[in-house]
Parts: sequence; C-alpha cells; structure tokens
Amino acid sequence: MIDAFEDPGTPDRRGGWRYLAWLVARQWPRCLAGAVLASTWMVLLTATPYLMARAVDHGLEPGDMGALAGWTGALVGVGAVNAWLGMLRHRTMTLVRMDANFRTVKVVVGHATRLGAALRGQVGAGEVVTIGVGDVQTISTSLTAVGPGIGAVVAYAAVGGLMLSVSTRLALVVLIGVPVLGVLLGPLMGRLQGRETDYRDGQAVLTARIGDLAGGLRVLNGLGGKGLVADAFRRDSERLRERGYRVGAVTSWIQALGVGLPVLFLALVTWLGARLAAEGRISVGELVSVYGYVVALGWPVAFLIEMGHQLSRGVVAARRVVAFLRLEPEPDTGTRDAPAEPSVLYDPASGVRVLPGRLTALAGSRPTDAAEVVDRLGRYTPSEATWGDIPLSDIPLPQVRARILVAEAEADLFAGPLRDVVGDQDSPPPRGAGNCATSHDAPAPAGRHTGAVSDAHLTQAIHAAAAEDIIRTLPDGLDSQVAAQASDLSGGQRQRVRLTRALLAAPEVLLAVEPTSALDAHTEATVAARLRDAREGRTTVVASTSPLVLDRADTVVYLVDGKAAATGAHRELLTTEPGYRALVARDEEAVR
Repeated sequence: MIDAFEDPGTPDRRGGWRYLAWLVARQWPRCLAGAVLASTWMVLLTATPYLMARAVDHGLEPGDMGALAGWTGALVGVGAVNAWLGMLRHRTMTLVRMDANFRTVKVVVGHATRLGAALRGQVGAGEVVTIGVGDVQTISTSLTAVGPGIGAVVAYAAVGGLMLSVSTRLALVVLIGVPVLGVLLGPLMGRLQGRETDYRDGQAVLTARIGDLAGGLRVLNGLGGKGLVADAFRRDSERLRERGYRVGAVTSWIQALGVGLPVLFLALVTWLGARLAAEGRISVGELVSVYGYVVALGWPVAFLIEMGHQLSRGVVAARRVVAFLRLEPEPDTGTRDAPAEPSVLYDPASGVRVLPGRLTALAGSRPTDAAEVVDRLGRYTPSEATWGDIPLSDIPLPQVRARILVAEAEADLFAGPLRDVVGDQDSPPPRGAGNCATSHDAPAPAGRHTGAVSDAHLTQAIHAAAAEDIIRTLPDGLDSQVAAQASDLSGGQRQRVRLTRALLAAPEVLLAVEPTSALDAHTEATVAARLRDAREGRTTVVASTSPLVLDRADTVVYLVDGKAAATGAHRELLTTEPGYRALVARDEEAVR
C-alpha cells in the first residue's frame, strides 16, 4: 500500500476510464494477485459440484464406500483450500481499495496545493469536499472489478466448459445467457451514470453552501437573514433529495434485476438439466453436478452485475477527479529577478506606494478596498503592481512568494500540537492551505528559519503577538492539541495564533489583513506596539481601521472607493481629512 510520504505518481487525466486504469497500473502486482486469487477461488467453487457428482456416480450409486470416502475427503480438502483462498482474496482486494483511496487523496491534495491561491477562483470548496468525502470512496470500491470481476469472467468460462462435458445444450444456454443479462442491464447502467453525475453536481453545490453558512452564521444572525437563508437551503436540500431518489430508483432496478434475472436464468438451466436426466441423457451424478454448477454460477453472475454497477459509479467519480486535476494555476511567465535590495511596492490601480523598511497602514472606507490592494501587492490577482522598477508579473512567482507574505485574517489552521501549527514548517504552503504564507516550493528568504524553529524565535513571535496568555491557559502549553481551524480557541485567540505564525516566518515584506479585528482594545493596543517593534526595519503593511493600530504606523494611506485619497501620519489625517476622522471614529453617517 502507498506510503504516506511516497510519490503517488502522475495521474492519467485523459478521462475517467483512463484514471481508473492508472490506479490499477500503479499497483499491478497486487491487482494481478487479486485477480488470480479471485479466479482460483471462484473456479474452485465449481469444483464442489464436480466432486459431488463423482462421489455419487463412483461411490454412492455403485455402493463403493472407499471411493465415496475418497471423493468426500477431496471435497473437504477443496473446501478448506478455498476458504483460505477466499481470505487471501479479501485481504488483497482490501489493500487494492485502500491504495486507490489513499493515492487519489494524495493526488487531489497535492494538486490543490499546487493550485494555491488559484484554487478558490476555479472551483468551489463544496466540489473539493465532495471529491474527498464521496468520490474517493466510490473510485476505490470500483476497483473490485480487477479481483472478483475478473474472477467472475474466468469462473463463468470454466462453468461453461464443465457444462459442455455434460450437455452441449446446457453449455450454450449458460454461455449465451449471461451476455443477454448484460444487454438487458446495459441501458440501466448508462442511465445510472447520468443520474449519478447530476446528483454529485448538486451535492457539491449544497456542500459549498453549508460551508458558507457555517462561516457566516454569526453575520446572518446579526442581519436577521438566517431565516431567509435557511428557507433557501431547505429548498436546495429538497431538490437534491429528489435527485437522490432518482439515483436510488435506477439503483434499485439494477439490484432487483441483478438478483431476479440470474435466478430465472439459473432456474431455466436447472429445469433443462432435470429434463435431460428424466430422458436418461445424463446420469444422476451429472444432474447433481448441473445443479451444483448452477448454484456456483450464482457467485460470478452476481459479481459481474455488481462489477458493472460499481464501474458505472466509479467512472462518474473518476471523471470528477480528472476534471479537478485538469485545473491549472495561472501561468508564471516571470523571467526577471526580484530587486536585490528592499524596494518600493507600488500599486497603480489604487495609487498606494509602500516604502521599504516602514510600517504602512491601509484604511479603507469599504472593508474590501484594502484587501484588494494587498492581493495586488502580494500578486494574488493580476495587476500592474511593481516592486522597485520591476513589474511583479515579470518576477518568477517563487521569488515573490519567498519574500512577500500575505497574512489573511481567516487563513486556515490545521489540527495538531500548537507548536507545529505556528512554527514547525519547512516552507510556507499556499495561502489558505494551512499557512498565511504562499507557494509550497518557494525557497526560504535570507535570515528565515527552516525546519523546526528554535524556542527563542518562537517565544519572540508569541510575545509580539501578545499570545502568552493562550499558552498559559492550554493544559500542555505549546504541546497542547489544537482542533482543525483552532475551533476550540476563541476568535481573538485564533487571530493571534495566525499573527504568531506570520511573524515567525520573518518575511522581508509582510502584508497583513485585519490582524487585530477580533481583539479587545487592551490586547489590540499591546499587539500594535509589539508588532511595530518586531518588524522594525522591515516592510510591513497592515490593513486596518483601528485607531490603536493606525497610530503606530509610520504612514497611513486613506482609501476611498479603492483609491488613495490621502497619505500621512494618523494624527495628521485626523486633522486634515474629515472622512478619515469619521472612519476611524466609527461614525458611519459621516463616512457615507
């Protein structure tokens, strides 16, 4: 089975069937072993009626107790061997499914990491969740076809051959009957693929809406819109439920026909065998063997139908995975080196100019204005922003990511010991993927830690973020386990954990969006003062409208409708800009 640190390989993205074939090819020895074990197991199921027929014809009917004992012993021995083979088959196919499951998870997560900031703009969170929760499991289950599926085909051929030794007519019925079952079920399999695709699409949309609701529930409560959104969600849920019923209807027909048609088919074979025995054209032992072959044939027929069902669902899931893997990050065409020395960052769209080595604050009349400027300066959206005299778009992205770090207010936090959450990182992963930082393959900038951070650096970052009280309240301090997204911490504590992580990265340029918005006034004032000291001599941009933060900035840029309306010190702007004064005083009427 694939190791947690093993390269999963390059998936085949040419289609759903191709992807399933790639999963098989990546573990072909195990798949081959599963096919051989399943084939042997199913063929030996047919050995039971064969041995029973010999025991009747050569032992029971002539009264030869020695022959009867010998054939009975052979029957017991074959049964024991087959039980052992069945255990090995099940164990091998479990490993095949688990490998396919983990390998698909690794390629999906790895591709999401490569997409980085481009992920949110190309696919919804619900689509990724649906792939991880449902499609991965469906794909792995469909690989049953390489074990019992192949075994069913081999056993089917073996039963046909054994039937041929008894009666040509019975053999033809068996060999023709199963393909007829496939023809009858084929249209339902195609219909299932269409219904399953429609249902999966709706499931992805609804999952994304659940995530949006969970993230914005507090805001909805404040606006009084929770009831309206709940009604809309209820309608979407009902529509998805109807789609699920349609999928279930097709599935129930497949399963019903999968059970009923083989029974009718096998009943026909049994009836024909009984007629032949009554006419004296086959012996009693051969009649027993025919009945046994019919019973043994039930297994491969059931597996063949189940294989078709699972493959129909698996290819739908594989197509969704392939569609995700086909997404590509925006091309990086940069060929010019970044400035060797700290340089001015300039955003022509807003007129914001960030001087190197200074603490600059962006205060926007609309909350999104400052965040959009940060996105352009951090090269998360296409723009004409420059670094020194070089357009950011002309600099290779790894160089930008290595030296400019964007710290989002809602950057993801993974579960684990707090020490690992804030500091144990070899390189910063993409923004929004567990770190405030950026590209996973970016080299570390000069002076930055790599690998496990020292306790001294960690202590300094915790102090700068005023996060000492968080450490004290946790049972095991920095070694305490933190839940995913730090859901077991308060909003203000999560914010300081994110700020600790950003400060610990020690980037040349730090662009922080609302790093203190969830803090009380006393803690916010402490963070503002310590942030300035911690970033002394390095370029720092903070998007905030808090007067406690703005008062500590070297330069404040007042944004109106996304444009720099005024630039200066906080106290200077309070005197000269009425709109700025109203903004930081939270006078909404004056701002409007």
